[in-house]
Amino acid sequence: MNRVVADFTCAATDNKTIRLKDLRGQNVVLYFYPKDSTPGCTLEGQDFRDLHTKFRRQKTIILGVSRDSIGSHEKFKSKQNFPFDLISDPDESLCRKFDVIREKTLYGRKFMGVERSTFLIDSAGKLRREWRKVKVKGHAEEVLAAVKELG
Repeated sequence: MNRVVADFTCAATDNKTIRLKDLRGQNVVLYFYPKDSTPGCTLEGQDFRDLHTKFRRQKTIILGVSRDSIGSHEKFKSKQNFPFDLISDPDESLCRKFDVIREKTLYGRKFMGVERSTFLIDSAGKLRREWRKVKVKGHAEEVLAAVKELG
């Protein structure tokens, strides 16, 4: 841990282009999730939404990432009133940079998909924590506690 995260540029909701280097001076929580509007992903987003003010007080930006299209993200963000942007990664370039594409099994069928994972990048652009195989319940609170530890 504590390595500088390579800069990346991605399309996000609200017609934004997110560049990591433009976010220096703030902490960044990058959470990867499998699919818009599914139960676990909705709950995870709602938990980050509900703690958003507390994250902002800690000078921390939240960004959700999945392979869904911008159009799908816009609907999901609007329906759930997310106060943060969602990054669209249809070619999996950001997913691969953070190594979150994993073999998964659903109803006995194997496929490659996004493993729910979260990364905490500090204000200097260094990776400070990562959570893999995330269980949604209590996760956003755990991330907020880690942000507070950064001071």
